[in-house]
Amino acid sequence: MTNEQPKILLLDIETSPNLGWTWGKYQQDIIRFNKEWFILCWSVKWLGKPKIITRALPDYSLYGKDPENDMKLMLDLWDLIDEADVVVAHNGDEFDIKKINSRFAFHGITPPSPVKSVDTLKMARKYFGFTSNKLEDLVKSLAIGKDKLETGGFDLWLKCLGGNVEAWKRMIQYNKRDVELLEEVYLKLKPWDITHPNYGVYQGERVCPRCGSDNLHSRGYYRTNTLTYNRFCCNDCGGWSRANTREKRLVKPLISV
Repeated sequence: MTNEQPKILLLDIETSPNLGWTWGKYQQDIIRFNKEWFILCWSVKWLGKPKIITRALPDYSLYGKDPENDMKLMLDLWDLIDEADVVVAHNGDEFDIKKINSRFAFHGITPPSPVKSVDTLKMARKYFGFTSNKLEDLVKSLAIGKDKLETGGFDLWLKCLGGNVEAWKRMIQYNKRDVELLEEVYLKLKPWDITHPNYGVYQGERVCPRCGSDNLHSRGYYRTNTLTYNRFCCNDCGGWSRANTREKRLVKPLISV
């Protein structure tokens, strides 16, 4: 078995609001846009690594002259996504990934190398019946024992847009905590995800497709209308997998559970 592992990048972004004109306060059409949104900051973490990498607009020298220019912020994020095999985000398919791609396109940045996407919001909706699938609520439903940081509401975004140093510190802390919690939620949910990118493709041996462990034990058979497969359960993450019965594979003996 090789030691190769997929590079899994956990990701979260924070964006500015749009700014526009309306005639009223409630459910109004926008008469005219003043400013489009842009990305304020992002945080990423390589799965299993302790360090959380965060970048925000004030980290760049351009901020003093053009505080809404996120091009260099996006270039640094491009490098990390380009290195990854899999990107994990909560509501990433509908929000984070599309927003990131939008800013890449805006700045004329070509696409990074293709990656597989894992969306923990979709996982929660597909396999479970939690009362709420928001990240902060999943953290409680899964008894992770940590909480999202409080932002204080929209005022935090306004203060960041106004250049408030303390507000930026809070925004960055908030962004980092979300990635920390995302990893915990992802690890709890992924043994259930039968569509998760397969670790075996990278390692070339019989391993758990969801976590890459070779600590498997045989647990009977999975049968379709035409074929029968050996069935395995992972002793580490609890995920299930299967192999064709005609394949000759060395597996660990059955363990009582």
